[in-house]
Amino acid sequence: MFRKILIANRGEIACRVIDTAHKLGIRCVAVYSEADANARHVRMADEAYLLGPAPSKDSYLRSDKIIAIAKQSGAEAIHPGYGFLSENEDFAKACEAAGVVFIGPPVGAITAMGSKSAAKEIMAKAGVPLVPGYHGDDQADNLLKSESARIGYPQLLKAAYGGGGKGMRVVWKAEEFADALASARREAKAGFGNDKMLIERYLTKPRHVEIQVFADNHGNAVYLAERDCSIQRRHQKVIEEAPAPNFSSEQRKAMGEAAVKAAKAIDYRGAGTVEFLFDEDGSFYFMEMNTRLQVEHPVTEMITGQDLVKWQLLVAAGEKLPLAQEDIQLDGHAIEVRVYAEDPDNDFLPQTGKLTYLRQPEANRHVRVDTGVVENDEVSPFYDPMIAKLIVWDESRDRAIARMLRALDDYRIAGVTTNLGFLTSLTEHPAFKAAELDTNFINKHQQSLFAPANKEDNQALVLATLYILTKQKAPQQACAITSPWQFSHGWRINETPTVDICLKHGDCSTNLKVQQLQQHYVVDVAGQQLCCLAELNGDELSAVLGDHRTKVRVSQYQDTISVFIKHQRYDFIYQTEVATEVEGNDHAGSLTAPMNGTIVAVMAKAGSTVKAGETLVIMEAMKMEYAIKAPKDGVVNEVFYSAGDLVKDGAELVDFSPEEA
Repeated sequence: MFRKILIANRGEIACRVIDTAHKLGIRCVAVYSEADANARHVRMADEAYLLGPAPSKDSYLRSDKIIAIAKQSGAEAIHPGYGFLSENEDFAKACEAAGVVFIGPPVGAITAMGSKSAAKEIMAKAGVPLVPGYHGDDQADNLLKSESARIGYPQLLKAAYGGGGKGMRVVWKAEEFADALASARREAKAGFGNDKMLIERYLTKPRHVEIQVFADNHGNAVYLAERDCSIQRRHQKVIEEAPAPNFSSEQRKAMGEAAVKAAKAIDYRGAGTVEFLFDEDGSFYFMEMNTRLQVEHPVTEMITGQDLVKWQLLVAAGEKLPLAQEDIQLDGHAIEVRVYAEDPDNDFLPQTGKLTYLRQPEANRHVRVDTGVVENDEVSPFYDPMIAKLIVWDESRDRAIARMLRALDDYRIAGVTTNLGFLTSLTEHPAFKAAELDTNFINKHQQSLFAPANKEDNQALVLATLYILTKQKAPQQACAITSPWQFSHGWRINETPTVDICLKHGDCSTNLKVQQLQQHYVVDVAGQQLCCLAELNGDELSAVLGDHRTKVRVSQYQDTISVFIKHQRYDFIYQTEVATEVEGNDHAGSLTAPMNGTIVAVMAKAGSTVKAGETLVIMEAMKMEYAIKAPKDGVVNEVFYSAGDLVKDGAELVDFSPEEA
């Protein structure tokens, strides 16, 4: 076994690998960018080395620096995690040339599966079923257009060297093909350095079912059951579970054997995942093979009782697989959700900022949290905005769903917008509970999933007010108060003590008048008076609101107070002076950047007339493209940035005048 390894990654996967390596007595070397100098994976490692500036191309993609650090530190092997260099054949070759073990498959296997089109040809020869499509080398526009017409619609354009949903577009009709091809190519070129595309027929109600495979250097290969990853947005997985619901043992055996056949066809070693589209009639088609550990590997670990990172290390060290196929047993059901800093109500726009408050569910045999962050860490615009993976296990799927809903309620984050509420809506949705799954699940149930939530604004408003009052009162209770002048509340001689609290929620400011009567408060809210009691213990507020008793968690960062009611978070700004409405002076004709990013294309010209919905500027942020479109018919007065420019959140991109009615 290795004495020391280097982890060529960051975030939760780096922490995950370090955790298992330490259990095996292996010392760990971390690498980090300037943005990650104080990151959790750096603190967990035995030693760490700076790679360079924050952008990935200057840090985590610097294979030369990483290998040099491995040699300098005495690391015998490099674990690439997932993403970054994990499926880079040149990096694997460079490791081999430097005499450092690459904890992953052989170079030939990465090469074979690195191109989705080449992978299809190999799988066809191996007898693995394929979806009809075009996977050729000829990438001429006219040929792709004719192949698109031959295959039929709907269809999926996919980057041949891509992954993670990037460089993918669904084309529903011929008229959309040219624009979709151009956009997918740009995203593929930016994300993977290669804009080769393939085209596949798009199945309208498929499930995404994948098989975890493992192979060693002694001719052994096994599959460790399947995972259902059908719940996706923008072709990126949101919920994963194992085993797949409504999936028979016969189907598992057939798909598992096909996956092992795929692995053997490329002389595979280590951990890999063979992904299939599973159709309504029970047929399945090879989609791609990921030659690395998957983000969702914990659900497989939970139902098999195996540590897949340990398996990776054993295989890379030349040992045999720990189990034969007949020894692999399945127990219970596991579900994983990905907790992201993103705004589901704004097309899942990634968010950046400081995690001012972070409370995770308590880890136990039923609940697991894989994360790379702690409270007060920053979610950076330079990397994927995933905060953590939340995984639960129980004896049945129904019980696992109940576990997940409770764990989501216990997960509380402030400082950035997250998808926790959306994950709850997904998990408790009747169609999900009934296992009515397909890759179009979110779009199909969009109306109910994105229905306006019952915000309970008044209740949250009162609780935020009680938090302020009890927090102000707490230090006074710790000392003897002998004079009314020592109280911070609204004490008046011969009058009932009152205090005015002004809270801003979104664009709305509310002034609440509170009477303080001995041990309780009377709060005027929405024209009604509510008698309240409150007690604050750390971040837990126990309150009586009329005849309703409740306990909630509350956090405060500077002047922002966050109240957590189940999975909902309500942010209020505590204003020390009563707010008055002022007329905004923002330029109504400006189109601004939704977040920090890079301009990749400018379609509009100053003075041009455009139609509503026409794309004016395309920007890239967190490895995804975002189109800034004309909100109405009108005229572009000025464009302030060019392709390649960096822009900040809120920066004015285009001065636009809507057409007068």
